[in-house]
Amino acid sequence: MPVGTQATIKGLLPEQVATLGAQIVLANTYHLMLRPGAALIGQMGGLHNWMGWSGPILTDSGGYQVFSLSQIRKINDQGVCFRSHLDGSSVELTPQRSIEVQNRLGADIIMAFDDCPPGTEERIRGSLGASSWRDRRSGPKALQPHKSETQKSEPDTNRVRQATERTVRWLNLAIKAHHRKADQALFGIVQGGTDLQLRSWCVQALTQYDLPGFAIGGVGVGERPELIRQVIEHTTPLLPEKKPRYLMGMGYERDILMAVRAGIDMFDCVLPTRNGRNASAFTSTGPIRLRNAKFAADPSPIEQDCDCPACLGFSRSFIRHLFGASEMLGPILVSMHNTRHFQRYLLDIRQTIAHNDWPSFEQRWPVASGQAG
Repeated sequence: MPVGTQATIKGLLPEQVATLGAQIVLANTYHLMLRPGAALIGQMGGLHNWMGWSGPILTDSGGYQVFSLSQIRKINDQGVCFRSHLDGSSVELTPQRSIEVQNRLGADIIMAFDDCPPGTEERIRGSLGASSWRDRRSGPKALQPHKSETQKSEPDTNRVRQATERTVRWLNLAIKAHHRKADQALFGIVQGGTDLQLRSWCVQALTQYDLPGFAIGGVGVGERPELIRQVIEHTTPLLPEKKPRYLMGMGYERDILMAVRAGIDMFDCVLPTRNGRNASAFTSTGPIRLRNAKFAADPSPIEQDCDCPACLGFSRSFIRHLFGASEMLGPILVSMHNTRHFQRYLLDIRQTIAHNDWPSFEQRWPVASGQAG
């Protein structure tokens, strides 16, 4: 899913995004709440009408942006108070407010406001012990610290546990505040850091609610790759198989393949257009940096077998020239190529699943299996 932070995929027209294969795009609740404001977008007929995109839209809750503002925000059980990055004004964002904003924006899929803890190497890794869990018929109870945790890891451990419990409580508030259930699907977000039992507890708590879909959040925020993989492979199978499972904010080819094999259905990432604006193009054999001098006289397209407009009409030589001359067409072309690259990649994964032909897939996409040179 291409990311349109400010209700636009940077550099691309909506019809171009659709032609490249995207069926759903993202918009950012936090940024749109601050500018131009949800009330104005609602007045203009909602996001679809306002941004000229007729397909589905997903809006995030604002939780990740608040996480990234750790130096200028205060968080408690009611919500988050932070300073606007635009003018420094004080802003309060609560689970109810996040849903109110998303109701006004009018996206098809909306996310519950969650507390995303930072990833650190000091976190407890994978076990709280059986005595930490108190399961009753009425559902999961609050988690208690486990005596075996070291003093050094305790602050991080407590922060992750607190964030996970808070995320579950906030989902309940979000459900009560959601007034457009008939036309907006509300997804819950699984937190828990790298603690696998905490992830399990969170899944159990969230899936008590009959939501249209679920997401895995809080990965790729500082953890080592092997811990990220462990979390995804542990958590995904616990989520309902017949409902969409969404891995938030992860988008490299190898990560996608690993997550698909674990059972993930949906992905988003800013990489295609962000890297495109910086002359970095994704290919089946790995990324290439088109500013490099070796491409000055290269007549070949970015990728020989790609069917995007950049590859069908322009050479690496010309695209490199565009970046050197600061022509806006350069970032547009590479953003188009990168967007199409990931659509082609996921389409090929679909076909590979249907035919169970993974060896052939890995030959076509060496970048996905570490074979790229």
